[in-house]
Amino acid sequence: MNVEPLVVRSELAKAIVGQDEMVDGLLLALIAGGHALLEGTPGLAKTLACTSLACLIGGAFRRVQFTPDLLPSDVVGTRIYDQRAGEFRVELGPAFANLLLADEINRAPAKVQSALLEAMQERQVTIAGETHALPAPFVVLATQNPLDGEGTYPLPVAQLDRFLVKIRVAPPTREQELEIVARYGDHPPTLSAAAALDDVRAWQERARAVHVEPPLRAYAVDLVRATRSHPLIEAGASPRASLALVALARARSVLQGRSFATPDDVRAVAPAALRHRVAWSYRVAAEERDPERELRELVAAVSPP
Repeated sequence: MNVEPLVVRSELAKAIVGQDEMVDGLLLALIAGGHALLEGTPGLAKTLACTSLACLIGGAFRRVQFTPDLLPSDVVGTRIYDQRAGEFRVELGPAFANLLLADEINRAPAKVQSALLEAMQERQVTIAGETHALPAPFVVLATQNPLDGEGTYPLPVAQLDRFLVKIRVAPPTREQELEIVARYGDHPPTLSAAAALDDVRAWQERARAVHVEPPLRAYAVDLVRATRSHPLIEAGASPRASLALVALARARSVLQGRSFATPDDVRAVAPAALRHRVAWSYRVAAEERDPERELRELVAAVSPP
């Protein structure tokens, strides 16, 4: 089909009013071949955005509602006994999809998170000692509610680090909310496939070919290293964050129709790539500071090439 990613973005805007950061973040994660974590209160169209994106690109889509009683086999699959054949066979779970929506991911226990971590990092799962490769592309889109902490399990740091981006989903403005009520009042918009998996693979291939100058790589590394010396950050980001910045900058270049990355690309994607990879000091809460504002000031303080 040779569809450009901006076409998918414009179609996605038919279902999602505003929320530019969320829409762009999902597309950047898809183009870069990484996973996205969406954090926001209920009712802000997190799930709608993920399901709409899946509809627009085709491919296999599965949604798993994470709950405290979820088992690893409910996500990756298990072996079952086939009485007719008289033998065991593998029943593949919902993880075998191109887009996997992990709704309220922080409500599942550690064993489920561990099974999902293998899928996210290795693009494979292990069932009864046998390894099974996941389809390509494979992207996990996860949601979580930051307010309701009862019955939740904080995501392990290792798993948080596997998410390419963490997207903060903010409430809409008054004008946007009026548009939501009008648009979804009588005739909610319907979406159909605007691209194909081959298009997604082509975007990912183009992203890997985007030219990144050595000074721009150094800029990404300097941004990450700045998190390790910040007085309000107890633990800074790892080198995986540097890789994420470059990958996202390349994806943003593809989204904007360029074959080269710029400092603006790195600067624009830095908050989404870094906010879940740093551990803030107790002073942030004690002094009533806003971590998001502090992070943006840190990014602004590092001089671009």
